[in-house]
This record gives sequence, C-alpha cells and structure tokens, in this order.
Amino acid sequence: MANQQPAGQETLGEAMNRTELFLEKHGRTMSYAILALFVLAGLIFGYRATIVAPRAEKAAELMAEAQRRFESQTPDYELALLGDANGAGFLDVIGQYGSTPSGNLAKHYAGICYLHMGDLENAAAYLAKFSSVRGLPGEIINAQNLGLQGDVAVEMKDFAKAVKYYAKAVEASDNNLTAPMYLYKAALAEQAQGRKPEAAVLLERILASYPMSMEARDAEKLLGSVN
Repeated sequence: MANQQPAGQETLGEAMNRTELFLEKHGRTMSYAILALFVLAGLIFGYRATIVAPRAEKAAELMAEAQRRFESQTPDYELALLGDANGAGFLDVIGQYGSTPSGNLAKHYAGICYLHMGDLENAAAYLAKFSSVRGLPGEIINAQNLGLQGDVAVEMKDFAKAVKYYAKAVEASDNNLTAPMYLYKAALAEQAQGRKPEAAVLLERILASYPMSMEARDAEKLLGSVN
C-alpha cells in the first residue's frame, strides 16, 4: 500500500479475504440454480432435447464432483481443479463440455482455484473466459466474476485496473449485498494509488445508497482518513 494504515483500519487484502466469504456461503445454491436455468433455456430455445439434455446432465454430474471438493470444509483447490481417478475436476468439465452451462461455470470456478493457488495469470485467464448469464442468481455470479478479476488485479498491484473491474461488478448486480462490497474494495484500491478524493466519492456513495450494509460502518471510518 502507498500509505501506512491507521490502527484498526481494514486493509485491501483483508477486505478481499472477508468479502469473498460470500462465495463460500452461497456458491453452491447459486450455481445449481444457474445450471437449472441454463438447461431449461436450452430445451426451450432451439437445441434438440436428445442432444442438449444428455450432455448437460453429464456435465452437471462432473461439475458436482468438482464442486464437492471445492466447497468442502477443508477445500483442496488443486484437486478440485485437476480432478483424479475418483472424480473430475473443473478442467475436465471445461475440456469435455466447455460449451455447456456447466462448462461455462467451471471456467469461473477454475479461475477461483488458480487464484487460491497463487497462479494469477491462469486465474485471470479463466475468469475472463466465463460468459455472463442473465437473470437472478446469474447476475450475482457475473458480479462476483468481475470482482474476482478485480482481486487478481490487486494481487498484481494494478490498482487502476482493479477499480475498473470493481465498478463493473457494481453495475452487473446493483444490490444491497454485493454492490457496497465492491464499492468498498474500489475505494481501498483508489486509496492504494493515493487517489484520496476518488476514494472519498466511493465511500460517500456507500453511505448514501447502502447505509444499512456491512460496509457502511467501515466506509465511515475510512472516510475520515481520505478527506
């Protein structure tokens, strides 16, 4: 960081770790809902059920195996990514069924695995391969994907790029849960560049638009150091 943080003030790295707990808590429910919507859309809008349904079903089975490892109490991100003789990994889903809904979602999860493993280049590459989806809960996954790309940029010390991704994440799903989270991260990234006025604008937006959010209290504390 460009400036030393005051005692008790959350750092950008701490904010990244804390806010991504949202994925661990809600990831499986959102993922299953998205897959169900994708399969239904495929059946309705033009693919033959005899082709789409079996591929989608098989891809979902492989995806479930990888997700179980990803979402376990002691997740093994490398195993979830690569798989083994006992179960497929996200890369297997992408390789065999990359064009299916599960294959698309696997790209998102593969990027997360690479991020946890410290492989920032592959994390960025796979997160970028994910294609956004429509509707809820898809828009939350879309926002999370963009936010994670912002996190990768932070790890690479490209704070300007991170701010752009966080802004896109807010636009992708402007709600009381994720929007203030990414606005706060963007403010910390602006602060890391020494851009205090820009950080202040983002923090004031949190206080004005999301006063009941978890980030509002932190935003109020940080605002005093950037004004």
